[in-house]
Amino acid sequence: MPRSKPNTKKSSPAKPGAPSEAAKAFALVEPELDDVREVVPINVDIPRAVSVAIGAVPHLQALRPRFVEELPKHPLSQLDKLQTYALAAWYAHLLALPTSAGPDALKRLLDEAAPLREDLLVAAEALAHKGIVDAQRVAEIRSGQGHLDTANDLVALAALFSEVWDAVKNRTTVEWGDVERASRLGPELLVALGARQQPGLPAPKAGDAAERRARAFTLLVNAYDACRRAASYLRWNEGDAEAIAPSLFARGGGRKPGAGKNNAGDGDGGGGAGTEPGGSEREPLLGPTTVE
Repeated sequence: MPRSKPNTKKSSPAKPGAPSEAAKAFALVEPELDDVREVVPINVDIPRAVSVAIGAVPHLQALRPRFVEELPKHPLSQLDKLQTYALAAWYAHLLALPTSAGPDALKRLLDEAAPLREDLLVAAEALAHKGIVDAQRVAEIRSGQGHLDTANDLVALAALFSEVWDAVKNRTTVEWGDVERASRLGPELLVALGARQQPGLPAPKAGDAAERRARAFTLLVNAYDACRRAASYLRWNEGDAEAIAPSLFARGGGRKPGAGKNNAGDGDGGGGAGTEPGGSEREPLLGPTTVE
């Protein structure tokens, strides 16, 4: 049966959300972390993956009635908790990051972040004017105010450019190094701003922060992958499942020559803005690692 012409607005990366929202999500998800037995290796940039997943949530939620009617055995909790899993993975990532050293660390980060945000925004607005990226999403990023928004804006902009990099790398003044730096600088700035200290919420359990991050990320990947498979089935004739729920892997840029899986992300588990691993979209995105 020939596929009909899709008429779907493409999902676009979104801001990861306020640290307070992410902390609440992590508190909700934390009891599930101990139940994770197969942890996916972190070979993708977590901030970007979170931004992509959050941007896809409204598009997937629009399919919820069809999930219920046509896929009665699909666990709806994976769809209903997708936003929570994404925010929890984001907060777990912040918990695992090192704290910037030195009394002037915050000022240095802010001095770097503000012009980088503006450079990326100006370039993104030019691409939006040409219809290459979502103008509404870029306008939402532009509307951000304050230091917390600056940090989240950098993450969203890095994800935005990563998604379209192959198409724009020769049409923009932005360099891949700017995209990679924005993806790292945003979380660093949030940590320096005290995003890990959220009053009124229980402190995370003591333990290996990197392991908590891996488990939280696994919950996100498993739920998102299940929703992508369901969307692919439901939208097979339209052929627009990738527009509804894009891959969590960036398509452009790439790691520096010689950078393998063991040193991806300079050891912080972030993975860099990265590139999409080899293999077909229909193959498993990530392979499991059993936790003893």
